Amino acid sequence: MPIHKVLVVDDSKTELLHLTELLQKKGLKVRTAENGDEALRRLAEEKPDLILMDVVMPGQNGFQLTRSITRDPRYADVPVIMCTSKNQETDRVWGMRQGARGYITKPVDPAELQAKIDALN
Repeated sequence: MPIHKVLVVDDSKTELLHLTELLQKKGLKVRTAENGDEALRRLAEEKPDLILMDVVMPGQNGFQLTRSITRDPRYADVPVIMCTSKNQETDRVWGMRQGARGYITKPVDPAELQAKIDALN
């Protein structure tokens, strides 16, 4: 499935801006959410082709949110890439076990992000 629309979920406005600019330069349409509740509202409004998910957020964390999204039949086909400062191998393994299709650590390397997106296309 070609990726055109991306939902970026991160509680850092700086990170949201950085990732949005990066993705828009690639011609992608970007929507953002700053927490789990907002992310679920965005999902209900318009289903994205990809979700970039931070882990450390207030309320529901990215692992919990990824698990609930990937297990929801309405969104199970939307790939999630974890995009986080949590760089331990155990975090990566746990993220993938929650249903993530990729795991990138911050600061995000644009080439690595593009490679992960290309691998999903």
